[in-house]
Amino acid sequence: MLTDRIKELIARARIVSFASWELQHPAASIAIFQAAEDARVYLTDEDCAKIAVLSPPTSQLIPVGQLLRDRVVEIIAEARTELYTQFPQITEPGGGLYPPERAEACWRDFWHYLRTITYGIVGSNAQYTSADGLDNLRLLYQELQVPIDAMTVGLEGLKTASLRRIEPSQHAIVSPYFDHLITQLKSFTTSHE
Repeated sequence: MLTDRIKELIARARIVSFASWELQHPAASIAIFQAAEDARVYLTDEDCAKIAVLSPPTSQLIPVGQLLRDRVVEIIAEARTELYTQFPQITEPGGGLYPPERAEACWRDFWHYLRTITYGIVGSNAQYTSADGLDNLRLLYQELQVPIDAMTVGLEGLKTASLRRIEPSQHAIVSPYFDHLITQLKSFTTSHE
């Protein structure tokens, strides 16, 4: 059962912010991103087409964001396999993702992580996170005793699986979007020690 504190942290752990995007995107474009974030969904093809028209200089990576969105299930499956390889007992009694509901919450987090990363990619803005939202996520993970080392491995697995699906020439362009969130998550282990 979730405590009131945990429910409050869940509501406040919104890790995406478009506050600094007005230099790259008109308000109408930002509104499309914000609507998707508010609904906690991936951008649709229609959303992406509108963003491409509204923000042509930032639209070159839209197909990459769409590809990752369309392959999210298999990307998460690969990341999960990598996590299990490095932490084979993590879903067993006493493991950080036990009972099964904890593991399911972890996979949902990976789904949302990739969703937020695709916002950054589609918007060509690698600084897509909210400091307040990340701080609340850190507090939530502390409260729930989420294994940050395993979550970081999973996020790195998302990056590896995603890069496998795009052209090698785009790896250096796309990697910073993943690295930004990986760095933020890694900071959770040092920020409270």
